Amino acid sequence: MTTATPLLPFRLPPPAAGPVDVLVVAGEHSGDEHGARMVRDLRARHPGLVVAALGGPELAAAGAQLLHDLTSTSVVGLVEVLKHYSFFKALFDETVRWIAEYRPRAVCLVDYPGFNLRLAAALRQRGLSAKAGGPVRTLYYISPQIWAWKAKRRFTMARDLDAMAVIFPFEVACYADTTLPVEFVGHPFVAPDYAPPVRFDPAGPVLLLPGSRVQAVARIFPVLLGGFAAHGGREAVVLYPSAEILRVLRAARPPDQVRLAPTGETVAASAVLTSSGTMSMHCALAGIPGAIAYRTNPLTYLLGRMLVKVEYIGIANLLLREPMYPEYIQGAATPAALAGELRACLTEPSRRERTAAQAAKLRGLLSQPAGGTAADWLARQLGAGAGGVES
Repeated sequence: MTTATPLLPFRLPPPAAGPVDVLVVAGEHSGDEHGARMVRDLRARHPGLVVAALGGPELAAAGAQLLHDLTSTSVVGLVEVLKHYSFFKALFDETVRWIAEYRPRAVCLVDYPGFNLRLAAALRQRGLSAKAGGPVRTLYYISPQIWAWKAKRRFTMARDLDAMAVIFPFEVACYADTTLPVEFVGHPFVAPDYAPPVRFDPAGPVLLLPGSRVQAVARIFPVLLGGFAAHGGREAVVLYPSAEILRVLRAARPPDQVRLAPTGETVAASAVLTSSGTMSMHCALAGIPGAIAYRTNPLTYLLGRMLVKVEYIGIANLLLREPMYPEYIQGAATPAALAGELRACLTEPSRRERTAAQAAKLRGLLSQPAGGTAADWLARQLGAGAGGVES
């Protein structure tokens, strides 16, 4: 969802608290959240750390000076990007200018590869980054999914970046044939202070999660409703992240026993039918039994099959190397098939037991390693000692 972009030209404000130790760049809400946890943890140990950010309200609340709310102007899709091209070009050029003028000791890029990988390349090309002999270390937190597609990006990333922290353990090996130092720092969803949005309750309603993008929701939600109706369940809850998605859900005319609820407070559920996005990972970690349904434009699907080289589309399935959540894709995603999955999830003790065991294994795989958290990694990159940030 987009908001009005600022008038052009515009300038990012100067640092408010003296020389900046790290500039964090997070262009999406998830990156804002994960970057904020890293900054909050780091500043708790090193209160003198000066952090600026292109991010969102979470980074601001964590103590970073918010130079621009990048999450408020995020867009998805080629057409939307082209419509806002002038703004994003101006933002990109202004970000490079700001870094050149104020010289933060490090730039930490959080996910958002379309913008952030270009920024890393620009810093090297203009002699600002350490890779080009400049003063600014260029760091990356949360790797692009090079294991799924565009794998060759790893070589340009090794050329442009000084270090990377990843949130899936297998990602370290993805960069083994490059010179880039890569460290697994644990997944933020299993951090001790993380409040999950879902939990398992055998007496709870069924959870229907069609996703967060309009076109995907429009294709997936009707089949989730069909599976729930074919099963004959008494109650279901659908979580929506925005008013735009709520309009799409209402257009499908769900029955009275299907309640539409905004994301926010933790929701208890007995089973789930979900798309393959982030929420499927939350449900897997919570041990909620279920299945994945996915439908997209047929041409997009055919192109994806040629470009994306993975055995599963669900990240929990990829991590476990087995179908914790059986996947029903395109024509296989039928109401009858999904109703059968709900029946097994709700009536077969062995299905619930297997899901609980897989959830425990998943949490173990993603837990913080001995090397510490993302904040520990960033502190090492900055040379932060026990007394604060070293000069």
